[in-house]
Amino acid sequence: MLTFIVKGFSNKEIAEQLFISVKTVETHKSNIMVKLELKTRPELVEYAVKKGLLVYEA
Repeated sequence: MLTFIVKGFSNKEIAEQLFISVKTVETHKSNIMVKLELKTRPELVEYAVKKGLLVYEA
């Protein structure tokens, strides 16, 4: 799911790609952000890139 977030996909687009509900996407994203103490999607993207979890390609 992080890959799609980094690429700028909306929750709806992520849900369609993963064949899950939008609510499931929101729940997973929210759980990740709470555990990492992040508040925004950009913070989540920055965290993932800085930790080497994903490579940002502009």
